[in-house]
Amino acid sequence: MKRFGLLARIVLAIILGVAIGSFANEGVIRTFATFNGLFGNFLSFIIPFIIIGFITPGIGEMGRGAGKLLGITTGLAYASTIIAGITAFYVAKWLYPSMLAGSSVQNLSDPSKGMASAFFSVEMPPPMEVMTALLVSFVIGIGIAAIKSDVLLSVFSDFRSIIELVIEKVIIPLLPIHIFGIFANMTYTGQVATILSVFAKVFIMIILLQVLYLVFQYTIAGSFTKENPLSMLKKMIPAYFTALGTQSSAASIPITLKHTKTLNIRGKTADFTVPLLATIHLSGSTITIMSCALAVLFLQGGSATIVSFMPFILMLGITMVAAPGVPGGAVMAAIGLLESMLHFDPTMVSLMIALYLAQDSFGTACNVTGDGAITAITDSIGKKLNIAGKKKHAA
Repeated sequence: MKRFGLLARIVLAIILGVAIGSFANEGVIRTFATFNGLFGNFLSFIIPFIIIGFITPGIGEMGRGAGKLLGITTGLAYASTIIAGITAFYVAKWLYPSMLAGSSVQNLSDPSKGMASAFFSVEMPPPMEVMTALLVSFVIGIGIAAIKSDVLLSVFSDFRSIIELVIEKVIIPLLPIHIFGIFANMTYTGQVATILSVFAKVFIMIILLQVLYLVFQYTIAGSFTKENPLSMLKKMIPAYFTALGTQSSAASIPITLKHTKTLNIRGKTADFTVPLLATIHLSGSTITIMSCALAVLFLQGGSATIVSFMPFILMLGITMVAAPGVPGGAVMAAIGLLESMLHFDPTMVSLMIALYLAQDSFGTACNVTGDGAITAITDSIGKKLNIAGKKKHAA
């Protein structure tokens, strides 16, 4: 299985889940339901550690950056992420009633009614609430930046490395089994046709929306640099396909940096912004998370308003800062918010993860390609304010 990429494993897990769930007996389905229960409880347990491990060192490192250039880049990246989330909300709100008409699995909100039950469960209570973990992360991260503590920063950077290992070596390898169990259970209970239909429609909508958002980003960038936005976007295509293959913004940095420098901007600015944006600019991932979250909510028969979702969007832009450079890192960082702010139960979270990971590479490609537009805008503003780009980056 290690020879297959995560996307291939997810697709294989869905296919096998549908195939085996169509003829397996109740004992087999309950066995995988037991695994899913244990895995879901472990996810709930690890979420506060993921939040602290990602956000604390991320804020601490960014606070040591290159002054005004750091502030401009961070502000633009956050604004882009928020605008992407709001755009995805309104597009989904507009399209889903007709696009997903007749699709409903409301009984999934109660696993005891909608899906086969587990043989047993093991409680794994998290050490703290999600909001507590967020507040702890903000206080310590800002404190590290304020007092310039190398010792604390090193400790939390090491802690982040531990959490990344847990995600990379435990959670990501077990996710295909988890998703297999979910789809086998849904097939066994006759709900899989609805889910697969939703997958296909949402998948297409997300990719189209991401492409349109990239055109929007480069239109704004072109207005700042007086360059043709489509020509700028064309120059970044190699970075898009590199990210599509690696599924990692971090792994794509060399190619992203090389092609960003062809956008008629200062090389020193790109040297600073591209590595930083690889960890803080997540417009594509935000579009995916918002679209998937609303799809799952729609399946449950729930409703959504911009008033109820705006706090989630604002927090999402912060929580995904310094999400690890491993596939699925953004959705892992967002699970806590899905549970605490949108009240997703374990089954809804599982569907959310499956929907997200099925197109994770496209979200990463959108993130990376958009970094060129943010860099061009940053450089243009920097020239007007007479700010010199610095080679040393903050992330």
